[in-house]
Formats: sequence, C-alpha cells, structure tokens
Amino acid sequence: MNVNQQIEAFLAGEPHAVVGASRDRSKYGNKVFRAYQQHQRPVYPVNPHADSVEGETAYADLASLPETVHGVSVITPPAVTWKILEQAAALGVKHVWLQPGAEAAGMTQRAEELGLNLISGGPCLLVVIGYHE
Repeated sequence: MNVNQQIEAFLAGEPHAVVGASRDRSKYGNKVFRAYQQHQRPVYPVNPHADSVEGETAYADLASLPETVHGVSVITPPAVTWKILEQAAALGVKHVWLQPGAEAAGMTQRAEELGLNLISGGPCLLVVIGYHE
C-alpha cells in the first residue's frame, strides 16, 4: 500500500485512540485529540497521568479502553512508542499512525512483523483531516 491507501484504511473505521493525549491545549497530543472531536469522530484519550482530556475520560493504556479501537494515533517519545506497537498488535488493533517525533529506526520493520498498517514519517493527521484552533 502507498501512504494514501494507508491513510484511507486508517480513517475508514472507528473509533480511534490518541496515545499521548494531553490536557495542555498547546501540545500536539491535545491538538490531535481535538482534531478527531472537531470532525465528530469517536476517540478515546490515552494518558496514564490524566483523569480526563477535553472533557473525556482518559485511560491509562490501550488495554483499559472500553472497546477495541480501529486505529491509534501515537504522540509519545520513541521509547514509549515501541510498547504501544506491541500492545496494539496484542489487542488486535491493525492501524497505527505515528505523529512526527514518535518514530524511531526499526519501527516500520517491527510493525510489519506484527501485521500493523503503520503510517510513519509522512503527513501529520492534523494536516490530513484538518484542524483549527
């Protein structure tokens, strides 16, 4: 698949989760979460250090979500991202979009081994679906 097909597959289902969702509205983890909300897309915030993000209950990790999500947007440091890839695959999540800064060398290969549709090193979700302050 080319990146446009990967993005289409990522956005084709619902709900999504934002791992690294932040309470701080200036952080990308918050902006990505709000982008989903602005487009009325069901989304769960994942942040082990927050009770809520933008009025929605925050969850400690993907395994704590009330349902399996179609895709995961990841806005975390690479050391955390590695764990998210493994957890997503173990839960049956097939689509993962790494926002700039979350990726590291070797992640694409590991995602392929895990059977994940991994979007990395390409466009940001904020640009693709549109986001406004």
